[in-house]
Amino acid sequence: MNFEYFIAKRLIKGKEHKSSISSAIIKIAILAITVGMVMMLITVATGIGLQRKIREKVAAFNGHVIITSYDNNNSLESMIPIKKDQHFYPNFTDVTGIKHVQGYATKGGLIRTEDDFEGIVVKGVGADYNWSYFEEYLVEGILPDFTDPRNNQILISAYTASRLGLGLGDNANTVFLKKNSSSNIPANIRAFKIVGIYDSGFLEFDEKFIFADIRHIQKMNKWNEDQVGGFEVFIDDFDEIDKKGRQIYENIPSDLEAVTITLKYGSIFEWLKLFDLNIIGIISIIILVAGINMITALLVLILERTPMIGILKSLGTNDWSIRKIFLYNAGYLILIGLLWGNIIGIGLLFVQKYYGIIGLNPATYYVSTAPIYIDIGYIILLNVGTMLLCLVMLLIPSYVIAKISPSKAIRFQ
Repeated sequence: MNFEYFIAKRLIKGKEHKSSISSAIIKIAILAITVGMVMMLITVATGIGLQRKIREKVAAFNGHVIITSYDNNNSLESMIPIKKDQHFYPNFTDVTGIKHVQGYATKGGLIRTEDDFEGIVVKGVGADYNWSYFEEYLVEGILPDFTDPRNNQILISAYTASRLGLGLGDNANTVFLKKNSSSNIPANIRAFKIVGIYDSGFLEFDEKFIFADIRHIQKMNKWNEDQVGGFEVFIDDFDEIDKKGRQIYENIPSDLEAVTITLKYGSIFEWLKLFDLNIIGIISIIILVAGINMITALLVLILERTPMIGILKSLGTNDWSIRKIFLYNAGYLILIGLLWGNIIGIGLLFVQKYYGIIGLNPATYYVSTAPIYIDIGYIILLNVGTMLLCLVMLLIPSYVIAKISPSKAIRFQ
């Protein structure tokens, strides 16, 4: 055990330390570290959680990269069909990190009831559709099964069902206008059966989309069974979405276009990027406040132990060794604050994660409860970063020890 650590340990365990005039200030400094760590954990967990949850919802409706014909012009309705016989479907082997590729088609329509009507976009999907992204949003009923060619099942949003007064088992009579048709019948009518109701909390999508068998759209558009409106590509790592988007674009036919959801929904993802700045700003302010409190506590400790400093100097102890004694002492106080901060902060995060006590306005945040992301990586980073930054901030005030004269310090009362 080195000399500085030994002295610091004795000071920490000393009874006079607990009843000294510095006791209240030390407790305030520990409390500042504790509250600061709790706030940092909540800020990072909710900030990252909200980012991840929103991008998961956008991907659930669109995939990570969307492959369409250039002629579709970003329309909500699939205009130009694409053959499913592509080298990238169903397995995109030319690009690594591709999780899944699925075909889809969309068509605008109108759901009519006896008393009301609602404009919607029918998203046609097939047996290759990955429903795992939608399972958590299913609030009633079951997910549709599109293996039966005579299937008329649909998945409808809770928003649309509520506006039209529809529920599970009801028929949703949907009207689709015919385009360039020589028939005397101006519209196609489908009587879909509602088997499931979803609620993603993302109103921009919930108010538009219902999910049906893609064969209905193929038949109404007079497409072949091997034609779709586009492909949705899911990747393994969202952080590489821009890189994968470029690689996908370079490995598809020249008459097709690949667009990432970060480009298609640029305003949403630009808004999400602001969370990073908010997190950095909040953490910086919290660490600064905690550091100032620790500086105050350290200066009070030095003032209170001035006679001891004078004795140590008279015995030949150099300034850096004495500074290390007080830095060890301050480090111990920071550790106490971090320990309680982690216990309280992580506890609150788990309560929110599993019970969803704190709610949010879906119209503003696209989620109904504050999402929580807990990862050991950022917890360790916050603790280590806080400890190091606080200690670095304490190096400057600890320099006051060098200004203390041994003869005056020993006589100091």
